[in-house]
Amino acid sequence: MTSSDSQTSSPPFSPITSKRVLLSGNQAVARGGYECGVTVATSYPGTPCTEILETLATYDSIKAMWSANEKVALETALGAAFAGARALVSMKHVGLNVAADPLFSSAYTGINGGLVIVVGDDPSANSSQNEQDSRHYARAAKLPMLEPSNSQEIKDLMAYAFELSEQFDTPVILRLTTRLCHSKTVVRLGTPPKNPRGASGFVRDFDKFVLLPRQALLRHSVIENRLLALAENAEKLPFNVTEIRDRDLGIVTAGMAYNYVREAFPDASILKLAQTFPLPAKLIREFATEVNRLLVIEELDPFLDEQIRALGVTVEQADWLPRVGELSPERIERSLARGTPQPLEKGDEAIPPRAPRICAGCQYLGVYTAIARLGVTVAGDIGCYTLGSLSPWNAIDTVVCMGASIGTALGMEKALGEESHGKVLAIIGDGTLLHSGLAPLLDFVHNGGRGTILIMDNSTTAMTGLQGHSGNGKLAQGENSAGHGIDLEKLVRALGVEWVRVADPYNLEETEAILREALDYAGPAVVISRAPCLLIKPKPPVQRAQWNAEACTGCGDCFEVGCVAIEPQEFQGRYAPKISQDLCVGCTLCVQVCPEGALKPRPVSGDLIELGMWKPQAQPMSR
Repeated sequence: MTSSDSQTSSPPFSPITSKRVLLSGNQAVARGGYECGVTVATSYPGTPCTEILETLATYDSIKAMWSANEKVALETALGAAFAGARALVSMKHVGLNVAADPLFSSAYTGINGGLVIVVGDDPSANSSQNEQDSRHYARAAKLPMLEPSNSQEIKDLMAYAFELSEQFDTPVILRLTTRLCHSKTVVRLGTPPKNPRGASGFVRDFDKFVLLPRQALLRHSVIENRLLALAENAEKLPFNVTEIRDRDLGIVTAGMAYNYVREAFPDASILKLAQTFPLPAKLIREFATEVNRLLVIEELDPFLDEQIRALGVTVEQADWLPRVGELSPERIERSLARGTPQPLEKGDEAIPPRAPRICAGCQYLGVYTAIARLGVTVAGDIGCYTLGSLSPWNAIDTVVCMGASIGTALGMEKALGEESHGKVLAIIGDGTLLHSGLAPLLDFVHNGGRGTILIMDNSTTAMTGLQGHSGNGKLAQGENSAGHGIDLEKLVRALGVEWVRVADPYNLEETEAILREALDYAGPAVVISRAPCLLIKPKPPVQRAQWNAEACTGCGDCFEVGCVAIEPQEFQGRYAPKISQDLCVGCTLCVQVCPEGALKPRPVSGDLIELGMWKPQAQPMSR
């Protein structure tokens, strides 16, 4: 498609209504899936894509499910597609790593219904442990990838993605980025089907669905032929848009980067690609002949740049383009003007920086206060509790990926031998344990691990917004499942752990004593620190800490708890604690650590509680 206009709307694939609404990218994915008859949707929560399944769960016609992890989510969606349904699975970029095994095999099996895999990349690692570019998965797995640039395109491309999936018997990857997931643009709603078609039924096909070595070899030929057909089909894809303006400069771009390019180079001619693998070679070559200079501008890796050069197209060197961090129009302009990648903008310097903090009164405060006294090496994991790596505790030494803590601790122990006994601790959350910690725990027991594993059980997936999981029994729609969640003690014992204790994290003396006993135990030991997240079970405080100036010596022990409700104030030439009565929840952790008794619990007036005006002062983080 060619246009001389700066904005070109994509054709809808469902009858449109006159209703126009503001939707985030995540909401547009869900709306698009709803309009084109998705019947099964799966996911594991992870920023920037969490809200996709949360929105899908509001549609009665869709069976929306939180899965144990991204691998299970993809396998479940794939099974639904095998049964002839339209299925959708969503995850963040590091979740695609977890799902990589079924991802590659699904390219071989193909599908029966339709399957769209939505992945959200996180440039600048706003809430992630890395900044990977998921486009490489499309090329490696030999699956088609689509990249929209606004919420309207997201909704419309969802319908096209399912058509493409069904036409070519393949899963289709839809790539978003954090900015696109969370930004809102105007969307014209379509009319959802009155009677979703449902599943057509599974059809047995041994050579297609059973990946024995012989069948895999046969299916590989199918994949290679499919890629050629997909590339040819991309030549006429209406979402690939050519915008001819000033012919002196032409830019090839895709996804969110298109919006940056339009602002940074308002007069340039642009080829906006909606399908970024496999590429429409003829379209790209034709565009290159229309302009004098050709640039490729994209976020993160030179994915398009390398492929376009491989087509024999002359592309101007773009070594000035940043490969680290999120782009912006201003960053692109500064980098080009100075001929070298420019760092990310610092933001408004009038706004003081604020490091992420653990919520006031969270169980983690007590646990990390205890751990900081133990002098152990701590292998950490992914969750709110990762913040234990920061001051004042500095209580986590490694963080790699979901579920890595237990295996990392075992490796340290085996490498260091006897000298490591009682000195290595693994920390993992209840949700993370069920996501990818059970196999490492089984391995820990099987291989004679002697270390201690601390499970932080707060009865939810707190970091991404309090989603349910099999441990608490909460479903995506909010209600509880037929069961009441998994008993972690029984589960851990079933895996072969004999030494299991449950600690009250609000009792510092007890928690420290249990951890020391576990570290001394000559075998695998599991400590479960149990207290529900205050955001799922908020209760008004019946007491708050009160500071006694006369008794305070300024030792600073209260600050070592790390509670945001304890602020420093200058008093008689020294720093002393100031208790924020808005934030304090009366957990008494600061009271327990004060050696002089300068902090005491004070009963709270019931006025605010009786009026129903008290609310917990905390916000969930994001993975």
